[in-house]
Amino acid sequence: MTPPSSQRFCDEFAALLFASLRRREQRHKAQQYVCGLLVLPGRKTLRNVAAQFEGAAARQSVHHFITESSWDWMPVRHALARCVHEAFDPQAWVIRPTMIPKAGSHTIGVDEHYLPQLGQAVSGQQAVGAWLASSRCALPVGWRLVLSERWMRTPLRQRSSIPSGAAASTLDECVRGVVADTVAAGEVPRVPVVVDAQLADAVGLARHLGSLGLPFLVRVDPDEHLRLDTRKLPMYGGRERTAGELATNLTRLWRAVDPGDGPTLAAAIPVVGPRRPSSHGDTKLLLVGEWPRDGRSGGRLWLTGSPAVSLAPVLALTRLPDVVARDFDTISEGVGMRDFAGRSFPGWHRHVTLASVAHCIAAWPMRTAVGL
Repeated sequence: MTPPSSQRFCDEFAALLFASLRRREQRHKAQQYVCGLLVLPGRKTLRNVAAQFEGAAARQSVHHFITESSWDWMPVRHALARCVHEAFDPQAWVIRPTMIPKAGSHTIGVDEHYLPQLGQAVSGQQAVGAWLASSRCALPVGWRLVLSERWMRTPLRQRSSIPSGAAASTLDECVRGVVADTVAAGEVPRVPVVVDAQLADAVGLARHLGSLGLPFLVRVDPDEHLRLDTRKLPMYGGRERTAGELATNLTRLWRAVDPGDGPTLAAAIPVVGPRRPSSHGDTKLLLVGEWPRDGRSGGRLWLTGSPAVSLAPVLALTRLPDVVARDFDTISEGVGMRDFAGRSFPGWHRHVTLASVAHCIAAWPMRTAVGL
């Protein structure tokens, strides 16, 4: 495939991604919209992107194409996922929430969301992205938007064109939903799923991903309660302790590991989740933690379902959320991923879908660095 450029959206690339759009006019508008996201300066609001189209009628048509048209964004995302997987050879899916601060309360999905890293609530949208990532680059291919009960009420729901099948969603539900979307993409090999979502139910997500047969890593809060798997470590007892306590105290399990960015101390500790009345048995997991060589403070903690792991490649996967954060700041921001300011639920999804395509095009030169 000929690499597309930011100045000229390659017809071959457009034909691949927008084949599901039935009319040629729709495919042309999608191309122009993506070009606008790539080359226009400043914020990429719907109004600013539409201004590149000649004539008031054409600009109005673009508004309709994004906010009111009937074209389905999911086939475009699936085509993008297949293209990214073929071209960039990613190591894993990374599922990660993104906070999009917004003033006012009229933009779709805006609510107060607590951010643990800031220790306070922030007004804005909380979106959950699915990224195909490697150590070199990360590309977004799927999105879910957290919606509170407020958005489900009349008349706000009707004004926002929220479809009848959509329901209020928590962070956990959005993570599960975006994972389901990635599985449905088809023709994309099942690489590991790395979930980096603070405040999510890590043990519940680990159980869910394990039930789907997916290899996974789920970030777990140090205060999450776990129990040692006494079949593997019978001398320590099975009472509940925090993940941070388990990782810090079992120093005899630490060993030196080099995941590719320098040596560190790490351990894989057999654990099970806390006892739950509805559970039909303990879920066997490994708690993976790492520390600087001085052992003074711990890094992030993760749960995986693999019965036996080689720690170096597992720790390499834990670096991928940082690649996502970097590429969101350096690429997604520039193509307007945060800039949709309308009330339309379908409009937000279509905008972030086309912004994801623009991100892929902007990142395309990285493809040659992978040796393809």
